[in-house]
Formats: sequence, structure tokens, C-alpha cells
Amino acid sequence: MDYITELHFSEKKTEDNPLTFFDSTVINNQQNQIPQEFVWPDDKKPSPNVPILQIPLIDLAGVLSGDQFLVSEATRLVAEGAKQHGFFLVTNHGVDEGLMFRACTLMDTFFMSPTCEKQKAQRNHEESWGYTSSFVGKFKKNLPWKEMLSFKFSPQEKSDNHSQIVKDFIIKKMGDGYNDFGSVYQEYAEAMSNLSLRIMELLAMSLGINRNHFVEFFEDNESILRLNYYPKCKQPNDVLGSGPHCDPTSLTILQQDHSGLQVFVDNQWQSIPYNPQALVVNIGDTFRALTNGRYKSCLHRAVVNSETERKTLVFFLSPKMDKVVKPPEELEGERAYPDFTWSLLHEFVMKHYRTDDNTLKEFAKWLKTRRNFV
Repeated sequence: MDYITELHFSEKKTEDNPLTFFDSTVINNQQNQIPQEFVWPDDKKPSPNVPILQIPLIDLAGVLSGDQFLVSEATRLVAEGAKQHGFFLVTNHGVDEGLMFRACTLMDTFFMSPTCEKQKAQRNHEESWGYTSSFVGKFKKNLPWKEMLSFKFSPQEKSDNHSQIVKDFIIKKMGDGYNDFGSVYQEYAEAMSNLSLRIMELLAMSLGINRNHFVEFFEDNESILRLNYYPKCKQPNDVLGSGPHCDPTSLTILQQDHSGLQVFVDNQWQSIPYNPQALVVNIGDTFRALTNGRYKSCLHRAVVNSETERKTLVFFLSPKMDKVVKPPEELEGERAYPDFTWSLLHEFVMKHYRTDDNTLKEFAKWLKTRRNFV
């Protein structure tokens, strides 16, 4: 696949890029069809009848109890899901239900605001955090039907000056009126970071290595918390909320308020239904490399509907930017991928490549070419 050599936000209206921002209400109220930029090719459009994907359900309370049978069963189920498609559900995860409810509800405060208000947090084209509406200006076709607000995150005790990085970003961009808003997402990001380390411990056990190996690797993580808002669409069968992709990060934890997530397994799209008691977890490309290809990062997408909007909160766990991504000795064998830092893979997907199921393969080629010229 060709590399994308120019990924920039255009602030001007041109013939090639007529959209300047994404306003789903305006588009849905127009009598004509939705703009062609949002219409996906026929072979990529949502399927009408999608089977349900059966994925492991992990009770983390059982793991924390120390009961050897429950721990053994959990590690077996995690390995089963991670080897087949990289997805599993977790329940009794310890994240406060009230916090999760507030974090989901508060999304309306931002996404229901006027465009001019949201654009105070406009994302810089060289960064992964801030507000963006459907990647208008970054891509010229196959645009996702969604808006996003993303925050950079590092554990408070590991970050510079012990700053509350999420809350500080929100107040800096949006003003003091967003103080409570910022506090909720700061707390939410910290809770998800802690949860991700517990899941990493379970993943290490499932691979038969030291249970603390990945915990220590990710304890000073530099991650992303993202709020996704998928508006209603009058032509849901022509668009995608998120196009097919594999997450380039290490581990993804998803909270959703409606179904809409689909995974490409056994040569077909399959749906992960909404479970109010569970969080969806999936393996990303970076962790796939850390396991030397033993665990999968699988192609997935989000669909939308004409009846209601969908909201998701996503925590993307990533290592510290300068950490070398390399499998532990127990998993090395014949290497599937070269050593790399997260900063290099991040640069690749931000500036040169639109993520898909070949990201790691193409990144390895790019990395080899890049090193040949250094």
C-alpha cells in the first residue's frame, strides 16, 4: 500500500477538499445526499446482517481473589481471545461506576456545544490530542462519521512536575468553566491507566512470562484518552463511524453506550454487542510486536445508525515514547518485527500511513528504508 506522504489540516476550501468542518446536523437536514467524502466504496460499506462475535468474558474479581483455578481459567481465556483475534471483555474491573457514568454523560457538554466552542481545543496536525471533526482536511475521501476529543496522558506520579496533564490541557484550551469537566477525565484516565496495568499482568501470565514484565514496561506510559461522538446519519449504510483499522498502540480499553463495534474475523465482519457490565479490550500493533506476533491485533471498525448517536470512551495504552519495543527473551525465537520505539511508529501513522491491517508490515519496510539513509 502506498504511504500517505502528506497528512495536513487544510483550513481553506478548495475544489479537492470542499469541506471545512463536519456538522452532522446541517448535513442530515439538507435535502440532498450526504457529501461524497463520507461515502465509502461498496466493498467497504456496512453489511446488513452481521453475526455476533463470541469473545471471552474475563471476571477480574476472580483473578484478584488469588484463587488458582479462577486465575488459571482467566489466563486461558485471555490467551484464547488474544491468539484468535485480540479481543476480550472484562467485568468486575474495579473502575467506579459513578465515574464511568459521569464521563459518558459529560461528553454531551462538549459535543453539543457550538462549533466555535469546540474549535477552542482544535487539534494541531502534528499532535494526537485535541478536537477534530471527522479528519476534515487530513483526508480527502472515506471520512469517518464522527467527532473526537483526545487527551495526552501520563500517570501523575510519573509526569513532569506531577501535573494533572488531562485537566491542565482542558482548562488551558477551554477555560476555567471546564474545571469539573477536566477533573472527571483526569480521574477517568488515571483509572484506565491503572486498569490497563492489571490487564498487562494477566497478559504476561497468559504468555508464561514474569507477571510484572509488562507492568514495569508500561508503568510510565504515555497514552491517549479519546472521546468519540458518532452522530446519527440519514444514510447509515453508506458511511462508517471509523474505517477499518488496527490500533497502532499497545492495548485499547473501550467503554460504549450502544453497539457499533465490528471486528473482521474468519473473513467476515462480526459484531461485539453492547454489554453495560463490561469493558471491551483489544490488542494493538505495538503489543503484537512485544509478543513477537503471538497475539493478534485485528482489523475493526465502527458503524453508525439513523436512530441515535453513539458515544465511546477509549483509553489507548502506549509505552513511553523512547522505550524500545522488543519481546522478552522467553518470546524471542525468530523475530517477526524489528526493534523500534513507540515514537517512530507514532510518527509513521501520523505522517506517512493510514492505519490498516498491514501497518506493522509496512512500518518495518519504512523503518528499514529510513535506517538505510541515516
